[in-house]
Amino acid sequence: MINDLLEEADTKMDQAFEHTVQEFSGVRTGRANAGILNRVTVDYYGTQTPLQQLASFSVPEARMLIVQPFDKSSIAAVERAIQAADLGLNPSNDGNIIRLAFPSLTEERRRELIKVVRGLAEDGKIAVRNVRRHCKDLIEAEEVSEDDVHRAEKVLQELTDAHVGKIDDALTRKEDELLEV
Repeated sequence: MINDLLEEADTKMDQAFEHTVQEFSGVRTGRANAGILNRVTVDYYGTQTPLQQLASFSVPEARMLIVQPFDKSSIAAVERAIQAADLGLNPSNDGNIIRLAFPSLTEERRRELIKVVRGLAEDGKIAVRNVRRHCKDLIEAEEVSEDDVHRAEKVLQELTDAHVGKIDDALTRKEDELLEV
């Protein structure tokens, strides 16, 4: 039973890590990245629809992202949704595609984004520690010897440390990406 609890904790910690990395992709760097549009939803015939379901994306050059809606009649709604998302991008359309030019980030903006990314990383670490605490409570409630509880808590702490380390590594990579000129 304890092994099942540890496997479940590992899975939930993996999910917390993946969520944190996904949140990192939503932070804009100086380069074009379709991940920034992950949270954009479009009012498509009265239904809020994720942009990924309505358009394809391409990056023809480092600072340009092309959004090509599958349905040409939805281009105005897609453009409005991108503007409403407040991403710091100004979309321009030619009737068939929407171009998003990524301006260079100022040093001050880079520092602000690093603070945001660090906050996201801390949220991810808190999620991992919450999983650890919950699993630890369940392990202590089990009818097993103190030695088994101690061993399981040691393994649980190793899992926690490994996942926090993965989040720290992802944070370091994202900070380097933000500081890259």
